[in-house]
This record gives sequence, structure tokens and C-alpha cells, in this order.
Amino acid sequence: MRREFSLGFARYCDSSDPLNTFRDQFLLPEHAGERATYLCGNSLGLQPGSAKAFLAEQLDAWQQKAVEGWFEGKKPWLSYHHQIRALLSPILGAQVDEISVMNSLSVNLHLAMVSFYRPSAGRYKILMEAGAFPSDQYIVASQVRFHGFDPATAVIEVSPRENEELLRTEDILKAISDHAGELALVLFSGINYYTGQFYEIGPITRAAHAAGALAGFDLAHAAGNVPLALHLWNVDFACWCSYKYLNSGPGGIAGLFVHEKHFSAPYPRFEGWWGNHIDSRFRMEKDFSPSRGAEAWQLSTSPILLLAIHQAALEIFERAGGINRLREKSIRLTGFLEFVIREVNSRAGSERFRIITPADPAARGCQLSIIARANGREAFQALAANGIIGDWREPDVIRVSPVPLYNTFEDVYRLGKCLLGMEV
Repeated sequence: MRREFSLGFARYCDSSDPLNTFRDQFLLPEHAGERATYLCGNSLGLQPGSAKAFLAEQLDAWQQKAVEGWFEGKKPWLSYHHQIRALLSPILGAQVDEISVMNSLSVNLHLAMVSFYRPSAGRYKILMEAGAFPSDQYIVASQVRFHGFDPATAVIEVSPRENEELLRTEDILKAISDHAGELALVLFSGINYYTGQFYEIGPITRAAHAAGALAGFDLAHAAGNVPLALHLWNVDFACWCSYKYLNSGPGGIAGLFVHEKHFSAPYPRFEGWWGNHIDSRFRMEKDFSPSRGAEAWQLSTSPILLLAIHQAALEIFERAGGINRLREKSIRLTGFLEFVIREVNSRAGSERFRIITPADPAARGCQLSIIARANGREAFQALAANGIIGDWREPDVIRVSPVPLYNTFEDVYRLGKCLLGMEV
């Protein structure tokens, strides 16, 4: 069916959407007494309506069982995180024992680098994308300094070509090859937070291994957004947060992936009680006996209340038919957003807004990053005044992310209407 920039077309798409009932499973913020148009899942996913019930269940268990809740009840806390791993496995394309649900993203990235960034005098450099999220830049620089190297010479940043916003895969692979003899680690985002570009994780991983380096990924903007195949791509490690597309609450619990090929390898790691094998954990023995798989990297007791919210959110993915089904709608929804932005420009008679996210659906997720040619801050404020919530990134980018679980084609239409300066 031919796309149209009209309310009727948007509502037709919504009425024929097989996933349209899932919107009602989330709690949308309000603006002027009505549901806001929320297009900011790239920063914080919406609250599942079931989150309170899942939390209440664990609060009741705490009340009724107290310490025995670790071992008794419908969801004994000692193994609660195993249920979460099983729900994450198809979203990440990982085996269950390659996943550990723990900590926050930055903490997990540091812990992973303890094991997988092992520099030597001749092979000590880390290759990453220029313009990575600042936290990743801080982590990499601090890890390099911790090992006695200078970030100015030990960190290699791959930049887009002149007058381009996006990285070409061929340039990433060439940079890896050019530095093959000195690379210890290739560390990339899955999806760049600023441009929304979905990097080719499989080819980057293969190139890193061919160069004698390991490959790790920050999946903050990829987990729950695009299908992943971490095990098949042979990724060495990956970390993600759960509060964006996984909808598991502000500061929600994060995760770590470690490929099974590393389970018995002699990599150093920081160790703690919760990483000790369950069969011997309560013997209180001095010597560490690691759990199988990624759980050996877990240090501390699982935060049960955070796990409860995470489970509430992940079960919605399962009911929706999984990440691949959601991806089908996402491609249509973000494709409509792209069409609407181009229609706004056409009707305005000039390119008011320029999309810097890749046009190829395979090279992006939900998010489109839009440069406002002029008066960008004013355009963003106009959206907010009309109850349309996206986010702003300096100096001139508006990021909007129609999430297939809870956004509609009408949401996208309302955004375009507002950008044209029309009442919504």
C-alpha cells in the first residue's frame, strides 16, 4: 500500500497492526491531561503495566518468607536470575549460560575488560568508533591508563570520511587490518547512540579475530531493538543496559555476555561470592569454585526487586512473539517516520530536517537522528509543548525512536504534523 502523510493512513496502519494491543500493556506519561506522544525509548523505555504486580509479588515474598525467600516460594530468589537469562537468550542470540544478569552497563564493561583487555608491550591498543558514548570513552581511557599506557597513543578511533556522518564498514575493517599487529581489543557499540547506525557486528568480530584481537560490544542501543546473534557471530563479550528498549526501569539491572569458548580459558577476572558455583556457595570455603559460564563473572547478590521489573518487561517480548516479529513492525514504523520527515521537507519547500541515520533498514534500529537545519532547539521545544517527547543532542540533533511494542503510526504522524508547525 502506498504511504500517505495523513491521519487516515496512520490509523489504517494501526488498525491492521497485529501487535497493536501491546501498547495498552505500557503506562504512557501524560501531557495536558492526555497521553503524551512518547518517542524516547532510546533513552528510557516505558513502564510495563505489570511491573507493579511483579514488584508486589516479591515484596509479599519478602514479607511472608523473609530470609527463607531465597529458598522457598514460587520464585526462590537464589535462582530467580535464571528465569531472566532464559527470557534474554532469544533477544540476544546467546546461549543461556553465556548470559549473566548483573550490575550496570559501565560496571560490567569494566569487569569484562579486566578479563578481555590483556595488553602486552607490543599489542596494547584498543580500536573503537569515534563519537562513542562518553561513558565508553571514559572506561577505555581509564583501563588503558590502569595498564600504564597513554590513551592518546593506545586508543585508535575510527572516524567517518570527510563530510560524512556514518562509518563505512569497509573503513572499520581496514582500520583493524592496518593495526593488526598492535591491537589487543576491538570495542564497538552495537548501535551508535548519536547517529543510530547499526554496525555490522559479525564482520567486525571476524576482522578483529583475524588481526589477533578480541571483540567486545556495548549493546545499550541494540538490545531489545534489533535481532542479535552474539553466539553465532562469535563475539567475545558484550554488555547492555535494560532501561532503554528492554523497558526495565531507570537504572535497571544490566547484563554481560561471555562466549562459551572462554568459559574454561585462563583469563583473569574479579571474583565474588555470587559467582561461586551454587553447589558449593554455602559451604563458605576459601577457594573460589566458578559457576559455569558467564555467571562466574557475577560478584554480588542479585537485586531481586530489579529482577522483578526486568521479568515483567521481558515477558511482554515473549508474548509479542519475540524480537524478530517486533523487528518486522519496527522496520515499517521507522520507515513511515522517514517518509513523514521527507514529506515535511517537501511541503515546507526546503530541507528543514536532514536524517543522518542510515537509510538502509538493515543498518539501523528504531531510532532516527534528525539534524534541524535552523532553529533546532525551538523545533524541539515545540514538540515538547505539544506533548511529543523525544530528546535533544547538541549541537543540532533531535533523536526520535518509535518503539514497536508501544508506539503507533499515529504517533509518527503527530510528530510530522507538529514539525510542519501545525496544531496537533
